[in-house]
Amino acid sequence: MSSNETLEQAVLRSKEAPSEAQKARFLDFLRKKYGCDFDLVWEKSDDIKAGFILEAGGQVYDWSDKARFEQLRRDIKQKAVSRDQLMPLMRKVLTDWNEDIAPVEMGKVLSVGDGIATLDGLEGAAYGEILLFDSGVRGMIQDFKEDSVGCILFGDDEEIEAGSMARRTGRTAGIPVGDDYLGRVIDALGNPIDGLGEINSTEYRPMEVPAPGILDRQPVNVPMETGILSIDSMFPIGRGQRELIIGDRQTGKTAIATDTIINQKGKGVVCIYVAIGQKASSVSRIVGTLKQHEAMDYTIVINASASDPVPLQYIAPYTGCSMAEYFMYKGKDVLIVYDDLSKHAIAYRALSLLLERSPGREAYPGDVFYLHSRLLERSAHLSDALGGGSITALPIVETQAGDVSAYIPTNIISITDGQIFLESDLFFAGMRPAVNVGLSVSRVGGDAQTKAMKKAAGALRLDLAQYREMQVFTQFSSDLDDMTKRQLVYGEGLMMLLRQPQYRPYSQHQQVILLVSALAHLFEMVPTEDINSFSRDLLQHFENTESSLCNSIDETGMLPDNIRERIIDVSRDFIKETYLK
Repeated sequence: MSSNETLEQAVLRSKEAPSEAQKARFLDFLRKKYGCDFDLVWEKSDDIKAGFILEAGGQVYDWSDKARFEQLRRDIKQKAVSRDQLMPLMRKVLTDWNEDIAPVEMGKVLSVGDGIATLDGLEGAAYGEILLFDSGVRGMIQDFKEDSVGCILFGDDEEIEAGSMARRTGRTAGIPVGDDYLGRVIDALGNPIDGLGEINSTEYRPMEVPAPGILDRQPVNVPMETGILSIDSMFPIGRGQRELIIGDRQTGKTAIATDTIINQKGKGVVCIYVAIGQKASSVSRIVGTLKQHEAMDYTIVINASASDPVPLQYIAPYTGCSMAEYFMYKGKDVLIVYDDLSKHAIAYRALSLLLERSPGREAYPGDVFYLHSRLLERSAHLSDALGGGSITALPIVETQAGDVSAYIPTNIISITDGQIFLESDLFFAGMRPAVNVGLSVSRVGGDAQTKAMKKAAGALRLDLAQYREMQVFTQFSSDLDDMTKRQLVYGEGLMMLLRQPQYRPYSQHQQVILLVSALAHLFEMVPTEDINSFSRDLLQHFENTESSLCNSIDETGMLPDNIRERIIDVSRDFIKETYLK
């Protein structure tokens, strides 16, 4: 602005009229800032309890009591002020005249509804920036138009009306994090909702950060054991992997995630369960189950239920990922479950349509792919230089009538490192978990298995494929030769072995014992309907008589030939004693 140019006027708002000395200080401030003289006009405002708000040149300078308290709160949080430093800092912030205060850009609400506010006057605002409304409600900028911005609200929109003011904070959305969140149930903003009191946080992390780069990662080669025999043997998951759990409604997707969390007891893994758009009663039941199995001690539950505003459902997985990154960068291994991203995509679609974005395929905006990719790419196994921590993601996606070619399923399949496909027909036939061996895959594969598990699993997947093929060809045949009958009995035994009750994850040595015994065709001597009960008895027999063998497998992760032969001999003798007396 040139020195000979004079602004028409600057507006000063306050409850009490400024003194002549105060006016002179404001005019001097504006002269230094803009290099010209101003016509200062005072307007009375009862909304400002103390202090002043100055508007000039399209910018707002806020010296009100509210702004000073906000500055004090930020200083305390960002500078980690000790108790001894608190009083001097409060005195300085509340009494000092700070001419170098940054201009606070403010906007006026044009319209509000359905968790969306449209504002003008925020020309310098950034995407994802947090706005603070006069009512205390916070919002996040998610859309830009030529003369307005769209903001999603994290509180009750009934407290905001057309004409309300909102100020920029200059900060992106973030949440408080800390070790004290373990064992707690929180909402998408990090507030406790379990009635157990406040949570002490140690730092503040942004909700969205860039994913670790290639040089910041190392290969995925440490198992994240689920305790589920069919998954650990055929579709192993490694620490730092992203494995999709996909299937129709009510096919056991959440059950797999819950069992995996329960199986991490005593393994030093931090677990985070993010419920998106679920019924509050369902989340409460899951929390109760985790408490019953002593799994809440190392678990954080983040709940953005179906009754919560859509913006909270939208940010919930990012909240969970930021919480996970806090632990990952401390060198810990984290397991995070997103249940489920189908509802997350629906929440984002609702926001996008309310923000008047153009819908694309299935009414989802085109950037819904980027929405999930920038979330899931943050899962990683960090390099040793960064502490070696990891985030393992288990996103859940719901299909309609088994259609994996729909928009959201195909998007997430292309982002993840494999998928566990749960089939409705298998579920209703009594196969639990109802894992479809043909459509499920882990792109990490044997790298995420111990040598013991890799050797024990052997040709399991091939044997099951041969059984399914033979079953199809022989279902209409009445005359079968002995070899075919034996192959069918063997396959039926394997399928029955893979049926596993919920909340009963297997340890590594238990899985190895069952696989070695079954693939040695020993279970052919056991009636198919007795295999589940026999498996429990066999494992108990090994615990009682071969504890050193069990400990060796767990501690070394190896399966030498002598131990493998010992498992076969003990299992054969136990079967003879039990069924062939």
